Amino acid sequence: MDDQLAAICRKQHVLTLCAGNMDDLWCANCFYVFHAPAMALWLLTSNQTRHGELMRQNARVAGTIARQQKTVALIKGVQYRGIITCLEGEAERQARGCYYHRFPLAKAISSPSPLWQLNLLEVKMTDNTLGFGKKLRWQREMP
Repeated sequence: MDDQLAAICRKQHVLTLCAGNMDDLWCANCFYVFHAPAMALWLLTSNQTRHGELMRQNARVAGTIARQQKTVALIKGVQYRGIITCLEGEAERQARGCYYHRFPLAKAISSPSPLWQLNLLEVKMTDNTLGFGKKLRWQREMP
């Protein structure tokens, strides 16, 4: 992945996640941790949320990562699509440790939510600081 794309994923901490099935769509904002080695995002969300229910029905998701800028010339943002799965076992334990390190208040939740891994398949970044409408792209190579 391009260093600039990875940098914005590391620097930000909230994403918009869009989930759906053939009959329903829903978006949610979630705190996340970027896991560069796997080109993945880790997030906590309950199975009982509308987007959680939709993700269990259809693992294909899309969304955005962006800061709100008043000046158009400073806009940087990412659009992505990927596959999301609920982690279990040792992978879940390690990811949860990283998540709690970045968001210590999440530990205080009495009934912790499942931890999901969103494996990025495609990322497009708009970075107006490099020139108006400048796009950087990354796509996972499929075996």
